[in-house]
Amino acid sequence: MEKENLSTNIIIREATEDDAENLLKIYSYYVEETAITFEYEVPSVAEFAGRIRKTKEKYPYIVAQDKNTGRLLGYSYASAFKERAAYQWSVETTIYVDKDCKRGGLGRLLYAELEKCLSAMGILNVNACIGYPNGAEDEHLTYDSVKFHEKLGYSMVGEFHQCGSKFGRWYNMVWMEKMLGEHVDNPKELF
Repeated sequence: MEKENLSTNIIIREATEDDAENLLKIYSYYVEETAITFEYEVPSVAEFAGRIRKTKEKYPYIVAQDKNTGRLLGYSYASAFKERAAYQWSVETTIYVDKDCKRGGLGRLLYAELEKCLSAMGILNVNACIGYPNGAEDEHLTYDSVKFHEKLGYSMVGEFHQCGSKFGRWYNMVWMEKMLGEHVDNPKELF
């Protein structure tokens, strides 16, 4: 699965539990400073490693790493969209990029590899649950994530209003989706 992009010196590879501490450094900014995640407290390294382990039992979890320094710059993974068997061809996608590495194509590289892995598994629908400003952008949440997903071919399918409260404000949440493959009657079961 390891891929090298020579023009950006990025390696895309499968995450390991040993990556937890460095990935948590990326994620902690989003927990503490943004409403991109509605999580309030930064998890422990052990809890984060457990999340990686659980995800990898069934789905891909990938990281972007600087080839020269070894520094982890971002990560992406898939999780169950819903637990019922009828949803097995659909997943929820998640992506986080180091706050200092945004708008450099890293997210596109991560999602491209994630979608390749998911397609190989037989996944047809990818769904993104995204924090969304309630009326206007603020210092904790912008429309950037929605714009990013739109550029990658996701379309808006629904909005939930004032469903998350963080930093003393109410935020909305939207669902976006992208189809990775053809939907046929009686698809082969995946799991």
